[in-house]
Amino acid sequence: MADIKQLEAFVQQVRRDILRMVHKVNSGHPGGSLGCTEFFVALYQEVMTHHPKFEMDGKNEDLFFLSNGHISPVFYSVLARSGYFPVEELNTFRLIDSRLQGHPTTHEGLPGIRVASGSLGQGLSVAIGAALAKKLNNDPRTVFALMGDGELQEGQNWEALMYAAANKVDNLIATVDLNGKQIDGATDQVLPMGNLKHKFQAFGWTVLDLEEGNKMATVISCLKEAQSLLGQGKPVAILMRTEMGNGVDFMMHTHAWHGKAPNDEQLADALSQNPVTLGDY
Repeated sequence: MADIKQLEAFVQQVRRDILRMVHKVNSGHPGGSLGCTEFFVALYQEVMTHHPKFEMDGKNEDLFFLSNGHISPVFYSVLARSGYFPVEELNTFRLIDSRLQGHPTTHEGLPGIRVASGSLGQGLSVAIGAALAKKLNNDPRTVFALMGDGELQEGQNWEALMYAAANKVDNLIATVDLNGKQIDGATDQVLPMGNLKHKFQAFGWTVLDLEEGNKMATVISCLKEAQSLLGQGKPVAILMRTEMGNGVDFMMHTHAWHGKAPNDEQLADALSQNPVTLGDY
């Protein structure tokens, strides 16, 4: 296992990247990005077998699909700092003709991006297709997916959940970011989804609870436990509780920063809470 302190330092730098990217263009989604930073760092720096020398088919490597594509800032930062493209390219986030659009796209050929996402509710279906392709190709590697909790209010997810269990897609790990917030408020106020663990189990999935989704060691441990449960005839789900805006005190405990950029003063405050570790771009 990588040194936890080094991974936590990596997380701090990724937070800085997220904040600076969104601030520069006064546009983007910092809240969910900050909340999922530990997850992305754990996945790309410790858990997945992957190759920054990117090939679209992903043979003999683990694959990741981001369904809630609006949290692209954290995805771009971790991809860049994992060697997929130059860190300096983060400066182009959301600019015209940039490869780093607000929602990930494939037409510009950005390494690490295998599907356009951001039209919520579709990512799990794509991940299932990739997992089935690996089975057909006798490829033993794993497919990972991330969804938002508010995203589960969309029906295609539930069709995909049924399909994955019915077809024993047991090389798939789908994580749900349970931050309890979406753009219009708390998920329980917008459209309550009830007991998600019971629902996933009723749909035929193996389910793990990750209560501390912003604690690096716990995230790594849960992802590795999920891997150990593969190959048993069921897909695996992780219900990961995170805090939207984690690591920036004034962005936490509110949905207000779902899709709002900090001003100059707020940026300085947020960066002061996350000192430079790897070096800004």
